[in-house]
Amino acid sequence: MSALLELQGVTAFYGAIQALKGIDLTVNEGEIVTLIGANGAGKSTLMMTICGTPRARDGRIVYDGVDIHAMPTHEIMRRRIAQSPEGRRIFARMSVYENLLMGAYGREPAEATETMAQVFTMFPRLQERRDQRGGTLSGGEQQMLAIGRALMSRPRLLLLDEPSLGLAPLVSKAIFAAIKELNRTTGLTVLLVEQNAIQALKLAHRGYVLVNGAITMQGSGAELLARPEIRAAYLEGGH
Repeated sequence: MSALLELQGVTAFYGAIQALKGIDLTVNEGEIVTLIGANGAGKSTLMMTICGTPRARDGRIVYDGVDIHAMPTHEIMRRRIAQSPEGRRIFARMSVYENLLMGAYGREPAEATETMAQVFTMFPRLQERRDQRGGTLSGGEQQMLAIGRALMSRPRLLLLDEPSLGLAPLVSKAIFAAIKELNRTTGLTVLLVEQNAIQALKLAHRGYVLVNGAITMQGSGAELLARPEIRAAYLEGGH
């Protein structure tokens, strides 16, 4: 497997506060890699640092063989990286169709139409709600829309930040199943930040544990699930 994304000694700060402390992380082409950790561990900051906001102060972020850490965010995203951010951030007053089109900005119309058909196949509920305003959708439907919008750019790397946050267990399960199927059928590479550790580690090929801005553990999803300290912290009444 070849590395699609590598973080090497990455640090990031918010003012004087250090949020990331020498992060080393690799995502290979075709993998689902998950990042788990408690609230405030730095998971979302790491995702945003990959996209250039905040900017990494030290280290390298290498994507497809090119160091992108100093590039403007819009240039980074043009390299077929897409993000489905925490909190979904859909356009509430736009229809489902219009939200999806925003994700396809700059792509050929025929290609956008083809990709939208694939998104509707993956999430039939979105097709049913095609002309409905995004703000009137349920939480689960909004999450499907956020992921679908990210997929409209036909990314090689999908950054997913807390896709199950606030969702009912059945809806969350459906979202994870869609991610797994997408990876299996298209080979899409996924970096997943998720508080639901058991779901994330079952889904992921590999995982990293982030504590106070530093990686403390890594391994395959199955290896991390089997670790007693992981079970105690995240699976047996932990966060």
